[in-house]
Amino acid sequence: MPETWRPENWLAENRMAERDAPPDPRGELDPAIAGRLKRGADGLVCAVVTEHGTGTVLMVAWMDDAALHRTLTTREATYFSRSRHQQWVKGATSGHTQYVREVRLDCDGDTVLLVVEQTGPACHTGAHSCFDEDVLLPPPQDP
Repeated sequence: MPETWRPENWLAENRMAERDAPPDPRGELDPAIAGRLKRGADGLVCAVVTEHGTGTVLMVAWMDDAALHRTLTTREATYFSRSRHQQWVKGATSGHTQYVREVRLDCDGDTVLLVVEQTGPACHTGAHSCFDEDVLLPPPQDP
């Protein structure tokens, strides 16, 4: 026989649903994380992006607290453009998205490492990595 509807059951179920709901990407960065970040004078932290599986360094970008929060809550790599002074989601216009598998904070708290699954090229030039084209010191030749 089905349980009789009771207001206290409804309240308990809805409180549980709220607690289990994913964080709102429009919210604020967890204060415990924000307190560990060492930002530059511009309020930004450096983000180094590597490819899951290969370890290839794809790009370096910048994040403000809101971009980091959105990245952590959606797993969509979100950065802060220093030239446009606004957030941007990687691949929102190009389709070259980054699904974030992991985010780590370095020992000094001034750089985050994003490990991503890259769709398409990571670089705006069309190269797979922003470090593909201009080699200043090639690896040594094997003897």
